Amino acid sequence: MMKIKTLIIDDEPHAIEIIQKYAAEFTELEVIACCHSAIQAFRVMQSEAVDLIFLDVKMPGINGIDFIKSLPSPPKVIFTTAYQEFAVEGFDLNAVDYLLKPIPFERFFKAIGKVIHVFKGPVVEERRIAEPSPVDVSPHYLYLRIDRRVVKIDTDDIMWIESLKDYVKVILKDQVLSAKQKISVIEKLLPMDGFMRIHRSFIVPVSKIESYSASYVKVMGKELPIGRHYKVDCQQRLKL
Repeated sequence: MMKIKTLIIDDEPHAIEIIQKYAAEFTELEVIACCHSAIQAFRVMQSEAVDLIFLDVKMPGINGIDFIKSLPSPPKVIFTTAYQEFAVEGFDLNAVDYLLKPIPFERFFKAIGKVIHVFKGPVVEERRIAEPSPVDVSPHYLYLRIDRRVVKIDTDDIMWIESLKDYVKVILKDQVLSAKQKISVIEKLLPMDGFMRIHRSFIVPVSKIESYSASYVKVMGKELPIGRHYKVDCQQRLKL
C-alpha cells in the first residue's frame, strides 16, 4: 500500500507534536518532515515528493494561505489554526479540511477519513476510537465576508441557508445576510451533525425543522424543497 507522504508546517512546536502524535495512529500516513516556516517547507519540497500538508495559517513571514497560493501544483492541504475566520479562504483553495486548534483527535480522525477517500477511495475497514467522543455543547460560529468585513454568526441563530448562483443568503431569526460565497463552501464550515443539505440550494438546521414530508421540510412556516439527489440522506436523517 502506497503511503501518503505528509509534511507538517507550523511555527508552534507543541502544535507539531500533537499532529505528529495523531498522525502516528494512521499507517496510511508517512510524515517525511516537520517545518517551522514556509521557507523551510519550500526547501523540503524541492527534494521530496509531498502528497499532503498540515499547514498552519498564521506564521511569521509567509502565511499558510499565501504559501499555498505561491505553489504552481500544490499538494492536498489541511489547514490548522485557531482562527476560524480564515476558513472560507482556505476552502476556496480546495483544502481537504480545516482544523481548529486545539484539535481533538476525533476531529483529526474525520479529516484523515477525507484524505484517505481522496487518495484511495472509500475506506471499508472501520477504526475504533478507544474513548467515546465527548458531546460538544460549546457555541459554533460561522464567519462570512460581507461588504469587506468579516461577520461572526452564531450558527444557532441560522434558520436556513439559500444559494443564489455565486451568493448565499443566510436567514437568521431577525435578519437576512448575503455573502458572495458558494453554498458548498459554507456546507464544509457548518457542524453537519446539526445541519443538513436538503437541496443543491438549501441547507437547514435539523433542530429548526417544524414539519416535513417526502418532498419538503418546513422552517418558519416556509416549505423548502428536498432535491432528488438528497432524498436518500433526508430519509435517513428524518426517518421518512
